[in-house]
Amino acid sequence: MTNIVLNEVTVATVLPFKADFSIDWSSYDRLLEYCTTPTGINAVFVNGHAGEGATLSPQERIEVITRTRSFIGKDKPLLAGIIPYCTSDAIIQAKEAEQAGADVAVLFPMPQFAAGASNDPRYLLHYVDSVLDATQLPVSIFQQDVRAGLGFSTSVLAELAGYERIIAIKEGSGDIQLYEDNLRMLREKAPHISILPSNYHWLFAQVAIGADGILSGMASMVPHLLCELWRAASANDFNAMSSVNDRLYPIVRSIYGAPPLIDMHTRLKVGLAHMGVIENATPRPPLLPVTADTARRIAAVVDSAGLKSL
Repeated sequence: MTNIVLNEVTVATVLPFKADFSIDWSSYDRLLEYCTTPTGINAVFVNGHAGEGATLSPQERIEVITRTRSFIGKDKPLLAGIIPYCTSDAIIQAKEAEQAGADVAVLFPMPQFAAGASNDPRYLLHYVDSVLDATQLPVSIFQQDVRAGLGFSTSVLAELAGYERIIAIKEGSGDIQLYEDNLRMLREKAPHISILPSNYHWLFAQVAIGADGILSGMASMVPHLLCELWRAASANDFNAMSSVNDRLYPIVRSIYGAPPLIDMHTRLKVGLAHMGVIENATPRPPLLPVTADTARRIAAVVDSAGLKSL
């Protein structure tokens, strides 16, 4: 796929498992039918945090890509998460993703970057250059929380302005001021790079400030609402945005509000299982099942929101 533009809503899919931790492909098929087909879903992102990509074997990552590609066809961009522990690992994962049919490699920061790479452009640029040299894929940068040392400063991101094959930044820096700084810098220096907000706690604020689309795991559970939010934002209709946000708020708080945040994607699975989209909410360790009380609260929010099963 050429001339990929990431706009509207990109759904980051969760990945259902059976009780024995094997992938539940039947549930995954139902999930794809539910969350990738609404009008406004422009692209699909697999093997990321929501899809528990770090727990998958190389063969499983490849099969997720090939099955998703087969389901969505050739018209929707397919993004694949690259979650490496070293540069050679990133190159291998990116080559495998390209061969399996992915259109875009989404580069996650390596754990070592938390020790100071956020403000030193050498590390991000070497990482990006290594993947670009090894594949023909365009690349998106996964901007993570700067408080954890895994998000890059505005000055470091500015170094990407001259890269034609950098097409998007998934903006999860965890700092609304930094988000606006990054947005304004990219609009000035690199307007070809889409900025895709994903900070669940203030998604409404991000799209109100400005964005090129939305990328979120929450689209696995409420794709229709995120598409409505984006349509309202595109129309500069603040009242419609606020109305959608009022419907999203209790759902967002049930998934992301209470600690520990590590449970957020498992909570999405709890909601999807209650809706009948997937069979169960089993995560793979190190993720653990949520408590029964948490599951009851999520089910109550799902029912109150009127979310329908397939």
